[in-house]
Amino acid sequence: MSAPTTTTEAAHVEHEHAHPGDGEYMLVALFLAVVTGAEVGLYYVNMAFLPYAIILTVLMIVKFSTVVMFFMHLRFDSRLFRYVFLTGIVLATAVYMVVLLTFHFFSGH
Repeated sequence: MSAPTTTTEAAHVEHEHAHPGDGEYMLVALFLAVVTGAEVGLYYVNMAFLPYAIILTVLMIVKFSTVVMFFMHLRFDSRLFRYVFLTGIVLATAVYMVVLLTFHFFSGH
């Protein structure tokens, strides 16, 4: 790669990071498959509702964070974007939990 000739090109080159290779993406995909398998396996475990909901929520947040950080390349972007996604996942989790708990409460279980 030739040396940057303009200020914009220099800023772009400075901002570039080494993105993960194929092997790292394969490990991320394997990790996501294991977490998904844990979620599916959890369905067959007989447990109380509250721990079940908490475990599934934690697994959901782990998967969301992994996908966003690696496949959406958020790991290499500005911290502002991290805060935007963090705010979104917190809001989505809060709304999901309220709805989930409301339906469970009114279902008479």
